[in-house]
Amino acid sequence: MLASDVLDSVLKTADDALRTLFAPSQSSRNPALPPDSPLTDAEKRHAAGLMRVNHAGEIAAQGLYRGQAAMARPGATREFLQRAASEEADHLAWCESRLHELDSRPSRLNPIWYLGSFLIGASAAVFGDELSLGFVTETERQVEGHLASHLHRLPASDQRSRAIVEQMQTDEAAHAQSARTLGASDLPGPIPTLMRLTARVMTGTAYWI
Repeated sequence: MLASDVLDSVLKTADDALRTLFAPSQSSRNPALPPDSPLTDAEKRHAAGLMRVNHAGEIAAQGLYRGQAAMARPGATREFLQRAASEEADHLAWCESRLHELDSRPSRLNPIWYLGSFLIGASAAVFGDELSLGFVTETERQVEGHLASHLHRLPASDQRSRAIVEQMQTDEAAHAQSARTLGASDLPGPIPTLMRLTARVMTGTAYWI
């Protein structure tokens, strides 16, 4: 690879990170959202905490996919990862918008979530497409379960947040299925456990900070 190509790749990677972390998120599509309904102050705080966790998860997803795409060989896997990152950017915009509606804010630790996930994604991609896609499948499987728990925990009257989470859940399942179709391999036993533990730290922290 020419030095100019390497520089272009580095600059694009940096630009993607800065846009994800600091620019207002834009979506190319939107779920059908019901009208907002009154929430008590406690319900708003709880819903905001959950949506902040979801926003942080989407920041992490951007880092993971972009790290994987940066190290993936040209071809179907890289194209899938770039497309998935673009679709996950919609989720980021939906969560950000909902946080504003709830008079709240994203996690202050988002740069840490992004950088850590980028490094994990890049490391996975070094070992080949099958393992990299395996990370996608396992990540999305765990995210589906996490979103399902949020559907139970959201205030009953917060149908607007619920509609966002339901659409995100549908998209995550589709990403997992696409990764399996492209040839994702099963991850070695300890890795899914470590992923769950890492996610638990992130979700527990992002709810508050």
